[in-house]
Order: sequence, then structure tokens, then C-alpha cells
Amino acid sequence: MTPPSSQFPDLRDRGVLVSGGGSGIGAALVEGFLRQGARVAFIDIAEDSSRTLADKLAAETGQRPEFIHADLADVEQAKNAADAAVAALGPIGVLVNNAARDDRQPLEAVTKESWDDSLAVNLRHFFFLSQAVAPHMRQAGGGSIINFSSIAFKLNMPEIPAYATAKAGIIGLTKSLAGKLGPDNIRVNAILPGMIVTERQRRLWLTEETIAGMQNRQCLKRMLVAEDLVGPCLFLASDCSGAMTAQTMIIDGGVF
Repeated sequence: MTPPSSQFPDLRDRGVLVSGGGSGIGAALVEGFLRQGARVAFIDIAEDSSRTLADKLAAETGQRPEFIHADLADVEQAKNAADAAVAALGPIGVLVNNAARDDRQPLEAVTKESWDDSLAVNLRHFFFLSQAVAPHMRQAGGGSIINFSSIAFKLNMPEIPAYATAKAGIIGLTKSLAGKLGPDNIRVNAILPGMIVTERQRRLWLTEETIAGMQNRQCLKRMLVAEDLVGPCLFLASDCSGAMTAQTMIIDGGVF
């Protein structure tokens, strides 16, 4: 699927930081912002594939995204990555908290360590990246933070208790940050994707049967892919949504 062709002129030259931008949904978002003429940095733990992506996008778009290697489960690394993005791009006008890992684990197998690890990857860094970037947005006169949650916590899925908890927690975090940062003209919203079929999802979890089963639940009878999230994210980043904050946007083909 090709990226959306819609243009948001106000995003040109805007500094954008995307977490988990090396593959899947994050990579589609990095490309989408680059094609708007934004200055883009992305954080990822996978170094080789992220550098390959940066080379590919530089060749295709004429603009190279800044890759920042970090383990976002480590709070200090997350904060340092935000500082590195500001150093590379200047003021950050848009933060996209996207990085996540949807490991499956039965209830009986969850340990304190696996629970804490899941929330560190899927929720904790959303707060600490926002905390690190917010002063720069405030100094610049405002900005937009976009948090990626998921409809997964609405589906009663038995094998993802920690992941579902994190994705539900992102909604509460979004509303709290919106209340705190709104007076500084910093908007905070959340996107809840449905079943987005990526290479990783196909490799680890999805079969043709599960994909077909979700499509049967959707109003739109087609497979959803990473590029389907680019347009909504660009809208929330742009001045077109300038009066919108503390909101959730579900992009699931009509399941909910």
C-alpha cells in the first residue's frame, strides 16, 4: 500500500521524534513524516535494520531520518535519546510514542520480571519521553504528542495481560498529560490501531485464518496495514487538529 498523498504544509520543517521507528508501524510513520518535508528522528533498539531503513528512506525521499539507538526500557537511555533528537533536529514539535512489544504469555506463566519488562517497554517510556520533550515544546510555543495504544485491551484477549494493561494505561496517561500540558499549547492524543498486519505479526502471531476472522468483525472488509495509520497520525500532528486534545482515535476498520 502506498503512503497517503494528503499534504499538511504546516508539518514541513517541523521536528518529529518517533519511538520504535525502525520497522512496522513506526517505519511507516517515519516515512510519512519525511514525505511531508518534516525533519525526523527515530529511536529503536534494532541497530542494523534501522540503519538500513534510514539508508532506504534517504534514497527514496531525498531526506535522511536521524536514527538514535536506545533501549527505551531503560529510562536514562530514553531521556538521552530525546536529548540526542533535540541536538540533531532542533525543537521537537511532534513526539510519536509508538514503540511496543506484544509478547504472548499465559496467565500462569507471568512473573514479576516479565510483568515489569512488558510495562517498561509498552508504557513507561511513553511518560519519560514525554517528560523529556515537553520542556522543548513549551519553549517553542507548543507541540503535539501522539501515543499509540491498541484496541487489544478491549478484546478480552487472554494471553496478553501485561500488554493489555499497558495499552489501557496509555489512555489514562494521555488524558493526564493533556491536562498538564494543555496550558502550554501542547496537545496529547492517542491512536488505537486494530489488527495491523505487519511482517512481524505475520511471522509471530497471525495466520490467514486469524486475519480473515478479524476482517469478518470489521465494517471494512480488507486487511489493515501500517500505512493506514499514517494519515491519522499526520492529522493529529498537524494544526488541522489544533483544538483536539485528550482524545482517542480508533483506527480498526470498524470493529468498535
